[in-house]
Amino acid sequence: MGKLVVHALRAVLVVVLAGTVFVQALMAWALVSGNDPEDGSLPLTPLRVITLLGMVAVQVALVCVWRLVTMVRRGTVFSHAAFRYVDVLIGAIVAGALVWFAVTAVNAPGQRADPGVTVIMGGIGVGILGVALIVLVLRMLLAQAVARDVEAAEMQAELDEVI
Repeated sequence: MGKLVVHALRAVLVVVLAGTVFVQALMAWALVSGNDPEDGSLPLTPLRVITLLGMVAVQVALVCVWRLVTMVRRGTVFSHAAFRYVDVLIGAIVAGALVWFAVTAVNAPGQRADPGVTVIMGGIGVGILGVALIVLVLRMLLAQAVARDVEAAEMQAELDEVI
């Protein structure tokens, strides 16, 4: 992985992390101040709490990606230490999907006239779960690569003994 790619990815991660912290600060301030619309059209307090939880899931995923990029840069990603970050990343993505389903459930009563919005939101949640499954498949590929790396190291050690 080139330095330019690593720096670009880290810049994106920093911007997204700063954005999530900003949104969390706004949501926390709104929860404390209690600024709900006068007509009561949306249950904003549950949505704000859900948003705070969603931002935590995003932040956890960002930290895991940062650590994995660091491991790639150092050449240590094909080790058992990488599994911890990949597993936490999968958990964060699943948590994000659950948070999205919670948003969908809170929003659903307001969409009785147009249930298509709720169906689309549910489909987005399924898509998020699909991303978690893709990362799970990539984890399995990482496990195979680590096993091959260990096997190659053992074979090299045997070859060194023979020579």
